[in-house]
Amino acid sequence: MKLSIFALIATISTSNAFTPLASSTRPSAAASSSSALYSTVEEAPPVSKSTKAPVFDEVCETTGVTFTRFMSEVAMLNPEISELTTLFGGIETACKALTNLVKRSQLPSSETLGYQGEVNVQGEDQKKLDVISNDVLKRALRFTGKLGVLASEEEDTPVDIMPENAKQSEIVIDEGEKYVAVFDPLDGSSNVDAGIPTGTIIGIYEHDENCVVDENCIGEECTEQEAQCLANTLQPGTNLVAAAYCLYSSSTFLVLTLGSGTYGFTLDENIGEFVLSHPKIQIPETSKILSFNEANTHLWDEPLQKVVTGWKTGTGKSGETFSSRYIGSMVGDVHRTLLYGGVFGYPADTKNTSGKLRLLYEGAPMSFIMEQAGGLSTTGTQRVMEITPDFVHQRVPIVMGSKNDVQEVIDAYAAATAEKELVAN
Repeated sequence: MKLSIFALIATISTSNAFTPLASSTRPSAAASSSSALYSTVEEAPPVSKSTKAPVFDEVCETTGVTFTRFMSEVAMLNPEISELTTLFGGIETACKALTNLVKRSQLPSSETLGYQGEVNVQGEDQKKLDVISNDVLKRALRFTGKLGVLASEEEDTPVDIMPENAKQSEIVIDEGEKYVAVFDPLDGSSNVDAGIPTGTIIGIYEHDENCVVDENCIGEECTEQEAQCLANTLQPGTNLVAAAYCLYSSSTFLVLTLGSGTYGFTLDENIGEFVLSHPKIQIPETSKILSFNEANTHLWDEPLQKVVTGWKTGTGKSGETFSSRYIGSMVGDVHRTLLYGGVFGYPADTKNTSGKLRLLYEGAPMSFIMEQAGGLSTTGTQRVMEITPDFVHQRVPIVMGSKNDVQEVIDAYAAATAEKELVAN
């Protein structure tokens, strides 16, 4: 799977708090112990951060409302995040452009066919579509007037995206409070040739107010300070203020959360607008759909092997016999899991001990969306949202989906750990 990533620092003023809902205040990380995941099935832990969930009204629950109207309504009810709606306007435009590129990518006349002839910073062959998607997102987001710096998997070094500095290799940090946005512009691009769904993943974090670059710094001093500012991208998912994905498939879908539920929009190509098609998505608590690369079953951890075997034979906790549905494209598999229920996983194995999916711009944003729809997301031993990445491209094992079924996986790992400790003592 060819992957692309943006880490963009958006120059948007952060707010201390959204307009609160009476029951939506989020507790601190200290108040929510991860051990709660190992006992009984519970609601997904609320995101811990300094903001509160935005207020929505009946307009935001009405099927057929356009994405533009939806975001305008959110901004009107929550003026502190009005500039965030501008950023999502750029994201919406980029998704519309990318879905057209994907649709036309296999035409003989298409300029997106084949490989670029270069490798990205992670040593992966760059497809032309990867590079073009990278450029589309840069352009769409630059013209929101809200972005300063990006660091991309398709770029050798972080670059300033403002036109007058576009050719410079040095990093330029704008002063003021900011959001940090991370992107996977075209997840699953290697599947495009086979007509398999692909997608764009987006995560938006709050900016660390301690990011200060001394105007009088010289040489390496500046480089170190700038690097510290770019390290603002290395935040746990609990710091996310918004997350979204665009799915390019039979229709084009835009699914997002602002921390108060998960909402799905479908592109109406007749009017060129995303319209609300899935208000307040709720994933079924129990399911019977399994979405793993089962060819690797023998390489998985023993607790996961036992749980999956139980699902296949109908001897798991739910008593249901699971069927298998696996696309091999994260956005497509997660989208189906959200709507129909099930368990999607790309776990660690003996070949990939840290998993395959990237934590910062795949695991955390998709986990945020899943949890806000009532599901769970775990590595087996830890909530994905609580992991702080040590570097931008850090990988992580992931099992996410219906609450009761994912909890069964968590309980299996906890029991295995307890058994090992008992034997050791």
